[in-house]
Amino acid sequence: MAEQMSAAQGGTKTWWSRAILIGAVVAVVLLPLGALGSRFGIWSFSGGFMLLAGGTVLAAIGLVAGIAGIIAANRRGLSDDKPAVYLGTLISVLIIGIMGLQFYTASSVPPIHNISTDPNDPPQFERIVLLRGEDSNPLEYDADKLGPMQQQAYPWVQPAATELGSDQSFDRALQVLREMGLDIVSSDRDSGIIEATATTFWFGFKDDVVVRIRPANGGSVVDVRSVSRVGVSDLGANARRIGEFLQLFAAG
Repeated sequence: MAEQMSAAQGGTKTWWSRAILIGAVVAVVLLPLGALGSRFGIWSFSGGFMLLAGGTVLAAIGLVAGIAGIIAANRRGLSDDKPAVYLGTLISVLIIGIMGLQFYTASSVPPIHNISTDPNDPPQFERIVLLRGEDSNPLEYDADKLGPMQQQAYPWVQPAATELGSDQSFDRALQVLREMGLDIVSSDRDSGIIEATATTFWFGFKDDVVVRIRPANGGSVVDVRSVSRVGVSDLGANARRIGEFLQLFAAG
């Protein structure tokens, strides 16, 4: 009888308040689990995305259940249930906010993954071609298709003209790529070509970068190209990488 009175007065947590919190915790664990599992080869990228989708759906369910739980806990005076319900709802809101931001970013940029400062004569990859594998995106740059979309979305992606000579620009470009944390695949001073690879933290996605230095007007002109190995849209990552390179190069 005493246990029943205690439960009625809010002395014990209800099963649904615990379920809301547990569901939210599971959802938040699925996000890094899916990404890091793909990075370390435990499952494929598609498997990682499925876990992300599962975590997002679970968070959405948790948000609806959490709102209902908050209303029920307040109306019934279930004080012991409130911390679990409020925390579970907050976690669900954060997950949906994070994933919603990703979806918004994806919808706000063009579905392209091949960005070049020179669309009409993009720098070409050589050594990296052998590393990309059969399942990687093609390296061909369709200027008629990609050029207008790139120009509209990233008009600031332009070649860098500098007073530095070719050798100085080459050394500076090599230094900048290393500062950015890219792995240098090859560097050919005679051709003015540097190839490197960037690896994302969460999924371990690899984007390939090529820098081309040419003499021009007593100085040199630097072109950069960044291409994702997988995926249709890069969420603007390649353009941001080129922008970071150009900014650091100019700052030097």
